[in-house]
Amino acid sequence: MLTFLLIIHAIVAASLVGVILMQRSEGGGLASSGNPAGLMSARGAADFLTRTTAILATVFVILSIGLAALATMSKSPSRIDTSLARTAAPVSAPAAPAPPPADNNAVPLAR
Repeated sequence: MLTFLLIIHAIVAASLVGVILMQRSEGGGLASSGNPAGLMSARGAADFLTRTTAILATVFVILSIGLAALATMSKSPSRIDTSLARTAAPVSAPAAPAPPPADNNAVPLAR
């Protein structure tokens, strides 16, 4: 079921991108000062691509929420598999630092 919904979700996402890219730019972007009356006209609201975008976006959001809900409801294993468990080695006390190497040619320090 999850795989089927993931495939449908990918198809809806690709269709949504395609429909958005096919739409005509009306100059209503973030930085431009387009005519806001054009968005409220009967032609703008009834446009096929606009309705298709709204429907696909709604389906995309519903599928996203449904897939997230299905992912959280996945069954957890009934028992813990210990076949790959590592056995810890016993911890020993740290070794004392090694004495410095003896230098046979060392000159004694005078006091």
